[in-house]
Amino acid sequence: MSEHAYVHDAVGPDIPLSEAAAALALGVVALLFAGVLPSLLGALGDEHRLSASGFGLTATFEGLTMGLTTAAAGIVLPPRHLKLIGAGAALALAAIDFSAFHVAGPFIMANRAAAGVAEGILLWLTTSMIARTATPERWAGVYFTALCTAQMVAAFLFAQWILPDFGADGGFAALAIAAVAGIPVAYFLPKLFAPLLKDESLSGAPPPRGWFALFATLIYIGATATVGVYLQPLAQEAGLSADVARTAVWVSLAAQIAGGAASTVLAGHVRWLAIFVGCTLAFLVNWGVFLLHPQAWVFIAANALGGFVGILVAAFIVPMTIEVDPSRRTAVLGGSTQVLAGALGPFAASFVVADDNVHGAILLGTVSLFAGLALIAGLHITAPKASAR
Repeated sequence: MSEHAYVHDAVGPDIPLSEAAAALALGVVALLFAGVLPSLLGALGDEHRLSASGFGLTATFEGLTMGLTTAAAGIVLPPRHLKLIGAGAALALAAIDFSAFHVAGPFIMANRAAAGVAEGILLWLTTSMIARTATPERWAGVYFTALCTAQMVAAFLFAQWILPDFGADGGFAALAIAAVAGIPVAYFLPKLFAPLLKDESLSGAPPPRGWFALFATLIYIGATATVGVYLQPLAQEAGLSADVARTAVWVSLAAQIAGGAASTVLAGHVRWLAIFVGCTLAFLVNWGVFLLHPQAWVFIAANALGGFVGILVAAFIVPMTIEVDPSRRTAVLGGSTQVLAGALGPFAASFVVADDNVHGAILLGTVSLFAGLALIAGLHITAPKASAR
């Protein structure tokens, strides 16, 4: 096999590209739901199966169990028997998605909480592979590009065919089919990953500065999720239709593909703090447009800008956590922290929105965005000179 058919690792031996691709593909299955979540929640609302506050709570429960599962796996699970773990998690996720048919209210929330456990295990496989590579921000960019491509296709199909013809249950069926497809992919996973610590008896938990970096990530990424989950209500309050919101979802995902590609090009060439500052300004523009009752194309374009910078900043969380903790234990937990942020942001927003007014989510998101950026900048300023970049 040629040199280019391997992924170069900073921790352990290089792994074949086919094994790395399998780990990335299962991560796509794990987070496919996130790309269609606004449309799926909107369909559940249209069918009177969820209230506006239920939107946030449903996203919270799924993201919370997913993030906690990924984090727990990163700390306590030895990275072995990966093929069996991947296949089992994909099978469980498919069964849970199929069981969502015809349920509503608290039962939807419980179903998605269960789905988050299976999704969390799949995401752990992906983040474990990325954190071990020699250029993790580049492989994070590759992953996000693949993820956003799949999410864009799914969101387009949801908007144009699945939800109009089959409703929310059709959406759950589509997610289940994607999970079933992940079962044979697990066969191509490596048998094991190299340990991150020479002494495997040591805890896999990050050092104190690593935990602080994860907390800062939680605040910053949570701010973006606070607004994103209410995309359809925001469009409707601006006098736009649900179709505009659904179009905005898949167009944003197309922009996220560009954001993922940009992260692979910029990896190693741009300071991560500059990326965070630039993306923060872009988010403020995006949300400001939402408050202005824009025309449909302006609303869609603003959401596309948010999608582009959302993926760009997510990829650069990896080098930020490695600067804070060179052992990469914190980096392994970065993905789960972003998922937790996607859960806690909507949960916090559920307390500041009403069925006829969700603008409180934008105010909360703005405050959280600045708070998270301040914490992240503080980490960089106080970093040892040899590791700061």
